[in-house]
Amino acid sequence: MMNWSHFADTFLSTIRDVLPIAAIIFGFQFAVLRRPVTNLPRVLFGFVYVILGLSLFLIGLDLALFPLGETMAMQLTAPDFLSQFRLSDDAAIHWQDYYWVYIFAFCIGFSTTIAEPSLIAVAIKANQVSGGSISINGLRIAVALGVAIGISLGSYRIVVGDPIHYYIIAGYIVVVVQTFYAPKLIVPLAYDSGGVTTSTVTVPLVAALGLGLASTVPGRSPMIDGFGLIAFASLFPIISVMAYAQITRWLNRESELEDKENAL
Repeated sequence: MMNWSHFADTFLSTIRDVLPIAAIIFGFQFAVLRRPVTNLPRVLFGFVYVILGLSLFLIGLDLALFPLGETMAMQLTAPDFLSQFRLSDDAAIHWQDYYWVYIFAFCIGFSTTIAEPSLIAVAIKANQVSGGSISINGLRIAVALGVAIGISLGSYRIVVGDPIHYYIIAGYIVVVVQTFYAPKLIVPLAYDSGGVTTSTVTVPLVAALGLGLASTVPGRSPMIDGFGLIAFASLFPIISVMAYAQITRWLNRESELEDKENAL
């Protein structure tokens, strides 16, 4: 049940957070542009919706998403659960015995990214600007696969305890190499895709999963090992989107070659 005092505190803090944004927008509109705001009542009504929606969303994070992510991580890493699905023969638990964690991380990364409102907006705009050459669903699936693979790999890193910078450095080396070979049209969009994944839906569940996983895996620190999944969720969509463009270009070339051979 929602505590009304909690809602009031969250609502007031949201107003404090949104007021600077509104002050900058209206300040530039009236002081710099010196023009009236079109449909001012509608804009003000929209700000009320934003504040109310953010307040309810933040409460939802506290009541549902964060506890759910931590609970799932605790249940998937419980010794009695791991012992039922153990792949190794000896009594000790090894990294491969956490395969349900990796599967859950992949699924939650894919599903939350597909539902990410910012990604949907970017995909629609990219489709419009490119004249339809960039598919909305194709871009969303490519980004979602990147996030899913990244979070799965990040979960593996937490389980084995490897330093995060090795993975991030290797990933950005791949990004730099891809940047030279990927179609120039897709490179800026790929870099932006890494940012749209760290938004309202993906971040809460991914952060809760990382913290819960680091809290339950023996020898892991929530502060040192728990954070960092968001970095994987930002990096791997860049790789997957450029890979999607490269594969699409290669398939188009193969199709063109086949058409030319059939014409001859």
